Amino acid sequence: MRTHSPSRTRPSRRRPRPKVPTLEGPTGFLGAWADLVGPDWIPTLPRRRGRKPRVPVNQLLQALTFHVMQGAGTLAEHFYELFEEPLANSSWSDRRVRLPWEVFADLMRRALRPVATRRRQPDAFWRGWRLTALDGTQYSVTNTPQILATTTKAKSRRGRAAFAKISVNVLLELGVHNPLAAGIGREGESEWELARRVLPQLPRRALLLGDRLYGVPAFIIHACAACQRVGSHFLFRIPRHLTAQVIKRLPDGSRRIRVAVREKGRPSRIQQWLALREIRVHVGRRGFRPQELRLWTSLLSQRTAPALELAQLYAARWEHELYFREAKRVLRQTDVLQSHTVVTAAQEIAAIVLATALLARVRARAAAGQVPALRVKFGVVLAVVRSMWFFLGPCEDLLTERRRGAIPVVLPRPVRGPADRTAEGSDRAARRRAHAPLRHRQTALPHQSPCRASARQKVAPAHGHTLGRRTDAVQDRLTT
Repeated sequence: MRTHSPSRTRPSRRRPRPKVPTLEGPTGFLGAWADLVGPDWIPTLPRRRGRKPRVPVNQLLQALTFHVMQGAGTLAEHFYELFEEPLANSSWSDRRVRLPWEVFADLMRRALRPVATRRRQPDAFWRGWRLTALDGTQYSVTNTPQILATTTKAKSRRGRAAFAKISVNVLLELGVHNPLAAGIGREGESEWELARRVLPQLPRRALLLGDRLYGVPAFIIHACAACQRVGSHFLFRIPRHLTAQVIKRLPDGSRRIRVAVREKGRPSRIQQWLALREIRVHVGRRGFRPQELRLWTSLLSQRTAPALELAQLYAARWEHELYFREAKRVLRQTDVLQSHTVVTAAQEIAAIVLATALLARVRARAAAGQVPALRVKFGVVLAVVRSMWFFLGPCEDLLTERRRGAIPVVLPRPVRGPADRTAEGSDRAARRRAHAPLRHRQTALPHQSPCRASARQKVAPAHGHTLGRRTDAVQDRLTT
């Protein structure tokens, strides 16, 4: 007679517990800075007379970026919090004024690079192309004598503006809100001029989205040269008054056109002809008059790039506006910059861009490929990161890789609708509702009424981009 081993047991029918994602990255600010810039990077400065400064330049850059991420406190206090060395605010002002801008330009070129991958962040790609966007904004600076002597306020029919402005243009990686390049107008440059400086840093195999400011032949010729250099393409919205010669009508409704690039100051002279593709689509909502949307793209094939998909994809450009809201209202909760000169204001803006790049990496790492990175709220990530750096930063060098990986991260639950459930899960849920008491059969969340739950539980499109609509049935939360 066969006997069974007492150690052998029947397999359990319980479902295995889901794996809790762990923090697989640096736990302190200095570790996150080394992961962003590199542990061996030291900025090069021109030689000057006198003794060697007590505080190196790389610590100044780290403290300035750490300072813009804090809610309260002075720069000297945050520097002491990082390195436990005193440095007066007057010394900070003197060092920042004498710091050349080339140091920040080199730092941004080194630190701002793509983060998203096709496996972990599929929303940041479309048919293998990395989604990027180009847009600009303005920062207000205080009315100090140094700023008023070097800048002029904008003037409109209502009078001059209350504060002087500094223009900024950012090349953004969509899907993760990661800046890839930034142009800062230290000498009053326009947003259009700053965008031309940013174009050479376009990554390979990228699809660049832009609004009507960039949809003109004078800028498109520079965009074509930048895209051809790295094998990328663009999709720009076009103003209504522009005209083009139609070459061929395609089956998907789009048209191949030829656009003339005219000489500046002499519109009768044509410098070059551009072969593009035009897409026209009517967009609108119920109760309002529909508007015609004109798009020009360098993707000439209707098979690899259908016109309807490109029109829907253009709505993802609105993520750039959300990025500026995160950087200006969530990260820096002030109406004006804290700097008192144009030089230091440009440094503060560069530190803000670097801080958003650092938080984008933390955001993507926290999502761990289980949910879209944008489902993790920027403000919650900022609050959690501040607390983690405050408590775990001083002992970061004492934590081993094993202990560092043991720090759990609770991710927000993804929105689930009827289409997201499998057949087995639907049957199990139906049996659970059938045996549940009547008072527990409502489908609303604890903070919603049953009548509002059915209207809110809508499944997002498979592509992930919506035209002005978003699902907010479950509140994003990130805790440690």
